Amino acid sequence: MRIVARLFAGPVMILLGLNHFVSPDAYAKIIPPALPAPYALVYISGAAEALGAAGTLHPRTRRAAGWFLIATLVAIFPANIYMALEAESFPSIPRWVLLARLPLQALFVYFVWRAALAPDPLGAPGEGAS
Repeated sequence: MRIVARLFAGPVMILLGLNHFVSPDAYAKIIPPALPAPYALVYISGAAEALGAAGTLHPRTRRAAGWFLIATLVAIFPANIYMALEAESFPSIPRWVLLARLPLQALFVYFVWRAALAPDPLGAPGEGAS
């Protein structure tokens, strides 16, 4: 399970973060209207995701990066809530998908925790709670 979590927290999250720079319009549309500067928030969140994910790849930065990446996932959760509450603004996405994204965010947090913060059951140095 730790391998799957590390693949998600590292390479997958790097790609997701970089995608903010490839397709910023898609992300800007999901920024709640009450928040200012949607494109700035898209680029900031994308950079945060990619940098946090990169940090989980190295044992010396893994723990701090894990906390940073979890904080980033919590910070972007309002976009998922906005999409679920304003489903009519996203007609190309089935409502069940918008609702399924909410608990999936908790799964993403779990994967990052498991990859970067959970104690290593084998007690390997530089892992988990060290």
